[in-house]
Amino acid sequence: MATALLNVEKRTNLKQSQKRVIRNKGSFPAVIYGKQRESQPIAVDSIEFIKTIREVGRNGIITLSGSEENVQVMLHELQTDPLKNEIIHADFYVVDMSAEVDVDVNVHLVGEAQGVKSGGVIQQSLHQVSVTALPGNIPTSIDVDITSLDVNETIQISDILKNGNYTINHEDSEVIASILPPKVEDTVEAGETQDGEVENEGTAGDEEEK
Repeated sequence: MATALLNVEKRTNLKQSQKRVIRNKGSFPAVIYGKQRESQPIAVDSIEFIKTIREVGRNGIITLSGSEENVQVMLHELQTDPLKNEIIHADFYVVDMSAEVDVDVNVHLVGEAQGVKSGGVIQQSLHQVSVTALPGNIPTSIDVDITSLDVNETIQISDILKNGNYTINHEDSEVIASILPPKVEDTVEAGETQDGEVENEGTAGDEEEK
């Protein structure tokens, strides 16, 4: 599990107007919380935060420096404004490195499936899996090799090759991805309608001539 250091600032002015000031400076308000400790308001530089998350991943361990003391945390919740493309608020949870936690980990499909080469369409049913592990053993992601996957075949939870010390909280039979057969478009022959009836062109005209 990757770890990183992120500098933060302690917040003492908790007025709503101060949050606007923080955002105007390129930062966003956040809070540190955990078991048997009071919540601590902080301010986090947006650019540095994004760099950190890219480095350690969504479930990485982050050491926050600049608060009352350096603490190891995980990002618990992130609020964003999709219209303005900016971070509004974040919650950081102080972790106990000796206690297991449940987290969702992204599933990445690796390789080009044989079935896709044959014209099939890949369908990923599961994009995240729930795992239980010590904070230091949480995988950044779970890679699933689909190279040998052919048309009408599936990859299930039981097919995952685990590389680490964690437990997957899913049934072995749950489908991660499958290859659907190629789509076959129905064609309509000339002179036929969709229901297969043959059009008799010129009939009406022949009757009029009679």
